[in-house]
Amino acid sequence: MKNIILTTLNSRFSHSSLGLRYLYANLRELKPQAEILEFVINSSVQTIAEQILDKKPKIIGIAVYIWNAFDVGELVKIIKKVSPETIIVVGGPEVSFTPRRVNFDVVDYIISGEGEDSFYTLCKEILDGTCTQPKVIFSPKVDFEKIALPYDDYTDFDIKNRHIYVENARGCPFECEFCLSSIETKMRYLDVDIFLNEIDKLWNRGARNFKFIDRTFNIKISYAKAILDYFLAKQEDYFLHFEVIPDNFPEELRGLIKQFKPGCLQLEVGIQTLNLDVAKEIHRNLKIDKIKDNLKFLSQETHAHMHIDLIIGLPSEDIESFGRNLNQLYTLSTGEIQVGILKKLSGTTLDRHDKVYGMVYNDSPPYDILKNDLISFSLMQDMKRFARFWDIIYNSGNFQKTTALLFEDGKVFENFYALSKWLYKRSESTYKISLDRMAEFLYEFMSSKHEKELIANTILEDVMKVGGRNIPPFLKKIIPQNNDFTQKDVSKANKRQQLRSE
Repeated sequence: MKNIILTTLNSRFSHSSLGLRYLYANLRELKPQAEILEFVINSSVQTIAEQILDKKPKIIGIAVYIWNAFDVGELVKIIKKVSPETIIVVGGPEVSFTPRRVNFDVVDYIISGEGEDSFYTLCKEILDGTCTQPKVIFSPKVDFEKIALPYDDYTDFDIKNRHIYVENARGCPFECEFCLSSIETKMRYLDVDIFLNEIDKLWNRGARNFKFIDRTFNIKISYAKAILDYFLAKQEDYFLHFEVIPDNFPEELRGLIKQFKPGCLQLEVGIQTLNLDVAKEIHRNLKIDKIKDNLKFLSQETHAHMHIDLIIGLPSEDIESFGRNLNQLYTLSTGEIQVGILKKLSGTTLDRHDKVYGMVYNDSPPYDILKNDLISFSLMQDMKRFARFWDIIYNSGNFQKTTALLFEDGKVFENFYALSKWLYKRSESTYKISLDRMAEFLYEFMSSKHEKELIANTILEDVMKVGGRNIPPFLKKIIPQNNDFTQKDVSKANKRQQLRSE
């Protein structure tokens, strides 16, 4: 039995909640009465409720995010029906701002903002029977250097099986209107020596998989250098993920990044658009020349694996502009290009564009755009399928040589758009398409414009890059069986990154 259960639904089993561990670490004398329980979205909500209530908690604290808001809404309804006396407290970005588009009327308290101090105070008052808090608690920003750090509260199981999320800064200096991070433009940093001491303790316990949630890791070069130096001194293999801004890679940082071995470093690079007029409309500052130079450097002179973000549906940007962005990025980088659909998150200032550009959004998570004055609903649906097929064909790395052939005329967007339209008509689905089936679809589509033997051999070479794969049955009928293909043994954990880096 525990008086306090801290819980959330992560998007994957391999993920862990840093926010829950911050709350847990700052419960002070109440910490022995608390326990963290983590679940995964799309699990049975009733089973989750059962496992939580088995602990007979007096208080349940739930972290709510865009990916789990609907499931959490269902979870709290069930808990309140089964155990109405149990106090439910929700917090996190999805409930910190209005409008709250998922109904949380049945919860007892909503903590809006950073909850490390507020959650402790609320729990103490509830357990003492002295609580006079309002239902919505507007929590001020904490003193980042004075709150308890959560890293000792990662369990040995977490370290062995999950990504370890860490942060050495909060806030973002930029004002991009689609992003919640733009709400706090003043940066708050932990002392870098204190932070690295926590990392060192995790490392000594066996942690080798670190995801930094700092929005702009390379904004303060001295901090970035200290952290990179720490890991470069290690001899064992590890994996680091950073979110970086694309225009701030001075020579001192470049020299360090060039030293990382393949498979160690992943960079999420926020581009969103290369159209300066569109960027200005959403308060995003772009330095195009620096971005081009840095992407070229990262692609040609480092082993860093890149995720480069582009967004469909930004105010004032039509599909032709998005297509030019994609065509250009393809020439600048060999990394993954993450094609995202614009979402309107509560708390951002995107709504100021709604009337001007006819922006219409889904009222349910993930609050994605449905149409605007430049992109019809039908075309937006096409682009959502485009994004899905782009991920499973191009970003996966499974068809690297095949897509290079598809894009050989430089018309990346135009050719892939035609492919995605054809694929959806042919398959009537964007999910549960096997590798062999997709290979056959690509052969069927491309053989109308390319020499069939060339297409078949290119697809076969792509498919057989990973050791242990079998030749797709349809190719056995086309290609002589005496062909010799070298099969490379690719680590399963980093297969996607290694495929794209070759």
